[in-house]
Amino acid sequence: MKPKSQQSLQLYNIMLRLGYPEEFADIVTKNLNTDFTATRMMGYLYRYSNPRLEDVADEMLAILDDRNRIMEKKELEEINKKWNEFLHTGIPDEEE
Repeated sequence: MKPKSQQSLQLYNIMLRLGYPEEFADIVTKNLNTDFTATRMMGYLYRYSNPRLEDVADEMLAILDDRNRIMEKKELEEINKKWNEFLHTGIPDEEE
């Protein structure tokens, strides 16, 4: 697993200050180990007062799902770009 980013470390400290168990905060920040995902979770924690562990876990899964969709979309866009480049360069005739 990737090491924690600066934002993930900040999220970890925020979760401890809010009273979440250390083991839970560690699990959340190991999964939300990028600045993008950790920042999203911090936003969630600031919007809602004292969410239950289950709600934080659900939000973590939703953030990871969104991140995966974004990564998949970028990958498909790159494949589509390469495909279009291939089509526009022309396919040589087999008879040539």
